[in-house]
Amino acid sequence: MMPSIGHRGETAAALGDDPAETAARMVGRGEPSGWMWPEQRRDVRALASRFASGAPFPHVVLEPFLDPARAEEVARSFPRADPSWIRFTHINERKFGNPSVATFPPPLRDLVAELSSPGFVAWLEQVTGIAGLRADPDLCGGGLHQTQRGGFLNIHTDFSSHPQRSTWRRAVNLVLFLNPDWRDSYGGALELWPADMSRCAVRIPPLLNTCVIFQVGRETRHGHPDPLVCPADRSRNSLALYYFTEELGPPTRHATRYYPRPGDGARAALIRGENLALRVFDLLRRRGWVTDEAMSRVLARLQR
Repeated sequence: MMPSIGHRGETAAALGDDPAETAARMVGRGEPSGWMWPEQRRDVRALASRFASGAPFPHVVLEPFLDPARAEEVARSFPRADPSWIRFTHINERKFGNPSVATFPPPLRDLVAELSSPGFVAWLEQVTGIAGLRADPDLCGGGLHQTQRGGFLNIHTDFSSHPQRSTWRRAVNLVLFLNPDWRDSYGGALELWPADMSRCAVRIPPLLNTCVIFQVGRETRHGHPDPLVCPADRSRNSLALYYFTEELGPPTRHATRYYPRPGDGARAALIRGENLALRVFDLLRRRGWVTDEAMSRVLARLQR
């Protein structure tokens, strides 16, 4: 499976870009040379091949992603969720989120700026084969994510378009894990599933400085569905950034959709049942009538 066509029907390859030439241009466009691990900057062609051939859908895992010293600094600065964070507590997820970059500690705020820079986005276009990518200045649904003991995120596909920017189609997710000394026994591995939901195809432990970049679409099913069993003073921390393409008109819209796994039994009906409520909330959110916080509170009440 190859990456989908991006902005205005063009892919990066179709634009005639040679990876070496693009790498040279990126230096002039502010490419984050002081942040990324040098091997990841250089091997654009190899990374693009790995991304395009990724199964069960286009993706690539980069480890290390950042210079290790930078990664450790960013991980140390990651805050514990406080009452200002959005609390997602319902049938299909239990986690905390903070999309307000102004509240981030400086190392995290600076990293978001680097990964939103023209140079980095140019590199990302080459890796994914999707031209016209745009970093999301609103961090809608993204930003800092924290899952504490007992938390989880069921297998799902993502919302397809930006709630506030009507012509923006969601195209690429970047998830950077920031968990030093994380043990496999804690759980929390990111799972990638095929469209038939027959089995987990890929399992990616959320280790410090591991970055996962993957294409977003109707069949890109992922999550970490088993409750964490980490110590109470530990949490699964990640930075999630989403990249969009601007279409000529409003793209097809669909809300986040959750899927039961084989063996979920009676929970399968609850998992599917919440999808209807999410579709309604997605429509209301796009009209500015509800926020993520309000949606999460209502879903938590329905769960009771």
